[in-house]
Formats: sequence, C-alpha cells, structure tokens
Amino acid sequence: MALDKVKFEMANGADHEKKGDDSTASGCCAGLQNCFQSCTRPCLATSHPLPPNATCWDRLLDNFLCPPHSRAGAILFIAIFAVVGWATLLAMTGDEALPGGNLFSLAVLFVACWCGGYVVGLMRLPPLLGMLLVGAVLGNVHGVDFARDIYQSWSSGCRQIALTIILIRAGLGLDPKALRRLSFVVLRLAFMPCLVETLVAGISSHLILGFPWPWAFMQGFIIAAVSPAVVVPSLLGLSDRGYGLDKGIPTLVIAAASLDDVLAITGFGVMLGITFSSGNVLWTLAKGPLEALVGVAVGTVGGLVLWYVPQKSSKHLILFRSSLLLCFGLLSIFGSHKIGWAGAGPLAALTLPFVAALRWRAELEEGTKNPVQDVVGVLWMIFQPLLFGLIGAEVKINSLSGGTVGLGVAVLVIGLTFRAVVSYVAVLRTDLNLKERLFVPIAWLPKATVQAAIGAIALDTAKEVGDSNLIKLGEEVLMLAVLVILITAPIGAVGIALAGPRLLKHCPKTQTIEESRAGETKTNGDVEKGVGEEDTENDDLINSDGQS
Repeated sequence: MALDKVKFEMANGADHEKKGDDSTASGCCAGLQNCFQSCTRPCLATSHPLPPNATCWDRLLDNFLCPPHSRAGAILFIAIFAVVGWATLLAMTGDEALPGGNLFSLAVLFVACWCGGYVVGLMRLPPLLGMLLVGAVLGNVHGVDFARDIYQSWSSGCRQIALTIILIRAGLGLDPKALRRLSFVVLRLAFMPCLVETLVAGISSHLILGFPWPWAFMQGFIIAAVSPAVVVPSLLGLSDRGYGLDKGIPTLVIAAASLDDVLAITGFGVMLGITFSSGNVLWTLAKGPLEALVGVAVGTVGGLVLWYVPQKSSKHLILFRSSLLLCFGLLSIFGSHKIGWAGAGPLAALTLPFVAALRWRAELEEGTKNPVQDVVGVLWMIFQPLLFGLIGAEVKINSLSGGTVGLGVAVLVIGLTFRAVVSYVAVLRTDLNLKERLFVPIAWLPKATVQAAIGAIALDTAKEVGDSNLIKLGEEVLMLAVLVILITAPIGAVGIALAGPRLLKHCPKTQTIEESRAGETKTNGDVEKGVGEEDTENDDLINSDGQS
C-alpha cells in the first residue's frame, strides 16, 4: 500500500509538472503572437481603413499596406505572372524563351501592350491606343525592337485568331428579336454611312493614292467600319448616367454598330477575293459574291450542328460548346485561306455563332446572358493586346514618307466628312431633335477593332504571293488602317464624353423603362420614331472590344 501511495504521488507530481510546462508554453506562444501582431499592425490594411474623404496621399500609402490590394496588388500580380510565365516558357522551350527568341518577344509584347493599355485607360482614353503605340515602339525603336524577332507566321496567326474571336462575339450578340424591335432606322444608320464612306474612300484612294480599283474599294471597306471597342463603353457610360435614354439613342447606335461591322467585313472579304484572283475575268467577278454565299452556307451548317452537339445533358456543356464554336470559327478562317477562298472565312465565322445562338438563346430565361459570351470575352482579353501590339509593330515608320502620310490623311478626312453628313441624314424623319441628330455623327466616328483585325490581311496575302508591288500596296493599306485608328479613336472617345451631356437629354432610368414598356403597344411607324429603350441589356453584344 505504501509503495502504491508513493507511485500515485509521483504520478500526480508529474502531471502537475506537465501542466505547468504546457501553461508556460501557451503563455510564451501568446506573447509571441501579441508581439508579432504589434509589429505588423502598422502594415495591415485592416488596421488603417481609408476614410470616406481620403486624400491622394492617403490613397498612395494605402497601396503599400498588406495584404496586397488595390493597384499595388494588381501590379504585383502582373509582375509575378510575368516572371512565372517566362520561367515556365524557359523550362519548356529553352532558347525560344530567351532574349531574341520568338516566344520571349511575344511575351514581352503582350505584357508591355497590356501595361500600355492600362496606363492610357487611366487617362480616360481607349486602352487600345496604348497597345497600338507600344507595339509601334517595340517594332521600330532600336534597342527595344523585340517585335522584330516574332516569326511572321506567328504574328499572322495571332491576328487571325483575334479576328475569329471578334467575329464570334459579334455573331453571338446579334439578337434578331431586338433588331426587329429597333426598327428600320437601325438599318439606315448601319448601311448608309458605311456604304457611302466605302464608295468615297475608294474613289479618293484611286485618285489621290493611285490604288487600283479593287485595292481602293477593299481599303474603303477596311476604314469604313465603326469600332465597338470605343463606341460601346462610351455610350454605355452615358446610358448609366441617364443621357439619351428617353429616345433610346445609346441602344440605337450600339445595335447599328454590329450591323455596320458585319457589312464592312463582308464587303472586305468579297473585295479580297476579287483582288487576289487571277485568270478568267468573269470568274474573278463571280468569285467574290460566290465566296460570300459559300461562307454563309458553311456557317449555317456549322451553327445547326452546334444545336445538337454537344448534348444538353453534358456536365460541361458551356465548356464544350465554347471549345467547339471556337474550333469551327478557326477552321473557317484558316481553312478558307488555305484553299484560296479567303473571302468566305469571315462570313462563315460570323454566321456560325449567330445561327448557333438562335437555339441557345431559346434555352435561357428571358434577359439572361449567354454564358458562352463570357468565355469568348476572356479570350478577347488575352488576344486584344496581341492584336493591337502586332498591328502597331507591322507599321515600318522609317519606310513612310511625309507625302504618303499626308495624302492618306486627306483620303481619311474626305471619307469621314461624307460619313458624318450621311449619319446625320440617316436619323432624319425620327423624333430626334437637332442636338440629338448632331450627336449621332460624333458617336459614329471612332474606328479601331475591325481595322486592326483585317488591316494587315491584304499585306499578309501579298507576302505569300511574293509580288513586291502588291506588298507595297499592302503596306500602304495597313498604314491607312493604323492612321484611321490613331485619328478617330481618341477624337471619338473624347467627343462622345464631352458632347453627350451637352447634346443629349438627361432623364431617370426608371422613366425610360416605363416609356419602353408603353412603347411595346405602339405601331411599327411609332416604333421607328421611338427606338426601343428596353433593349439596353443587349447593348453589350459587341462589348469587345473594349474592354473590349
């Protein structure tokens, strides 16, 4: 018994010792934790929330607090992404990811153009201008001319992929019901200015620049397309602030912009086929329209296939639909070019998503956005910096003469003048007042996305042919495409921002919704005067671009 008592007391003492040690360790950890919190508290954003009336100095200091957030967090993400991405490419490809390699140059172009677009966006200008200018620097300035190391086939391929994405976004966004509700005034605004500017710019290019007629009218279609990347964000900004909603002006212009691009791309494809055709004259004249018909037919068949494939019961329906749609679109663009029917590709890539979306839209609830559009939008975020950067790099500044640039600007000014006049005429006989009619030509001015996508196609085709005269014409066509972006994109964006509040009536958005509902009972003639305001949710059908 005595021995058991001694063992019990020893065990009890050991337990007390263990508890004492645990208590000491716990107290030590708590002390270290308090010390760490005291040291890090000055660096934590949660300990220093921004006041409602924060000064610029307060906002600057807030960027350096932890954890990473705000613009400093975005910059840190870009830096880490660039380093990790480059290290991955280096591990996979070796010399290709080192300075002077193709992949290294592409990566530098992408990151630099993205940053250039971000900086220009802070100035409330279209980010694509920054991308374009950075691309021009990387392609022409000695010492940083990384773009010269990019393979021509890769450059052309990336631009063709970007064109495919633009066409797919436009096709997905075309809503036939909305366009019918918007009445005949949309068709007038979409077709009249585009066709007139094409005709005037074509004649001017022939007479002033000496372009052959097919090249002149192909150039006319290139510069005639309006830019959704500039128009859509600018007008949606006015719409959110309540300007022009009483008569649906933002909806009118945005909906017409998609049709304007469809017409310009279609006309360009037809003229491209005619320009590079050889042989029988009758076959050359017939091939262009025939390519357009074949493109529409191929796109329709592909769209019908996407109605049923993949099956609706698939767990990854959106992913499979997006992937198959993109593959069909890429096959249309690259395949048509491979067989010598390049004019059919863009129309097929545009018709394909339009037909597919007819069934997909019926599967969604009213007012629900097609999720495939979000997937394609992410792809556009990736390829937009590459598109504008590569276009800027293609322009060889040292080969341009002042006389050529001056004559090119003259051609553009003549075309834009006629476009502005016809845009004003297109909205006559509506209930828009004088100020509102004056606003439409300003909103119809910016150009960028389509010019960047198709501006270099003629040059690429000429390089494949190998004719030095055709290559020179292709370079001049590209020069005009870049000039029209540099001139009209900033002027149009600033013009919309300044003229909108001065020329458009301001009204509450709730009032507009009630008026649009009442307008559904009007006759077709009344609808032509009061363009359907209820379709504002469909305005992002070509938001491309801007954010595209």
